[in-house]
Amino acid sequence: MGRPKRDIRAAGEESTTPPDQLTSTQSVAKVIKREGNSLYTCSLPDQRIVLVELAARFRNTVWTKRGGYVLVDLAPPEEQKGKVQGEIVNVVANEKEWRKQSYWPKEFPRFTYEDEDEDEESTVGRMPPSDSEDD
Repeated sequence: MGRPKRDIRAAGEESTTPPDQLTSTQSVAKVIKREGNSLYTCSLPDQRIVLVELAARFRNTVWTKRGGYVLVDLAPPEEQKGKVQGEIVNVVANEKEWRKQSYWPKEFPRFTYEDEDEDEESTVGRMPPSDSEDD
């Protein structure tokens, strides 16, 4: 039998609302890669790479994609089990709401499409250069 819908809805609602404050062990992280079996490689704001596990209440209900953001709770070194360094306690579903919070790291800027090469002329719609330009 599947999970009750109330559990799925509760997990979904929980992931859309950001917490008011973070504890000292919690941090926002960016998902780099899915390792399988609910394990994810994430990048912390201080550029550390950590392996974290998705909390059991989110498994098969909430999915994360590469480049998405999650809230991780890092375990102290003496409590770590194997290579897993922490747990994903929340998945950032509504990034706009999360970015308004004071604890959102400045190291994760909002991605914008800006033309960095404004000085360079565009070749869109032009013919390729011919071999006989000397004529």
